[in-house]
Amino acid sequence: MSSNLADALKGPGTVFAPLCLDPLTARLARRCGFDYGYLSGGALGYSYAVSEALLTLTELVDVTRRLTLRSDLGIIVDGGVGFGDAVHVARAVWEFEQAGAAAIELEDQVVPKRVSHHRGIEHLVDATVMCAKIEQAAAARKTDDFLIIARTGAIRNEDFESALERLSAYRAAGADVLMLMPEGEEQMRRARAALDAPLATITSLDSRSPEAWAELGWNLVIDPFTAQVLAFEAVREAYAQFQRTGRTGVDMAAVFRTYRELPEIAGLEPLYAIEDLTTEKTGGNA
Repeated sequence: MSSNLADALKGPGTVFAPLCLDPLTARLARRCGFDYGYLSGGALGYSYAVSEALLTLTELVDVTRRLTLRSDLGIIVDGGVGFGDAVHVARAVWEFEQAGAAAIELEDQVVPKRVSHHRGIEHLVDATVMCAKIEQAAAARKTDDFLIIARTGAIRNEDFESALERLSAYRAAGADVLMLMPEGEEQMRRARAALDAPLATITSLDSRSPEAWAELGWNLVIDPFTAQVLAFEAVREAYAQFQRTGRTGVDMAAVFRTYRELPEIAGLEPLYAIEDLTTEKTGGNA
């Protein structure tokens, strides 16, 4: 694992960051070979049965701290619209950096963010407003190791050329990484040629091979939904089948095999060791 995300993004390959909403999943991702994970506002909003638009700074910082406390996975935080104006963005940077995050992602939608963005209704702020947020975010951090990722929704809501113009301005304002969602490979190549910065996007891990991403020259691929959807589908099918048949249809031997792995993956061994030295002593006074 690179010492920080900036170093990782300079490497020859592409950095992949899957969704991590809890420390157990973060530890599992690390065990599977990922160096970075993504705390998605959208996914956390669904998990809380509200919306990313209604999450508070305190809620996201709390989850970030839990992730970084119990995992050495580098956490990229979805900071949404920064919880307000530029001054609110500065405070968000203080909090996420102190909580141990590797980066914050900020996007150029209106404040407050609207729940209807989930159904494709988005409204962008003027680029000058977003530039002010980025400038203050960069000024608020204690170290350049904490990266500012600037995301634009201009491709969908304006056009591709506008997206390039916005991202160029965001880069000049101090963004370390530029995020957009190109429509097809041609736009990917044009963006790579036009923008002098590490490029990031949001998509499924299965959308392209690591080799294809590296050939396109993209530096960071974030998957904010696969883990949540897989878990949701598995639980829904098991619960629905139980209601239909009285059985979940799950291989119980396999369930218990995996269940017995959880203490080790969750990192309970050092905690057992403390109890062995104290409250669970054998052969003497406990």
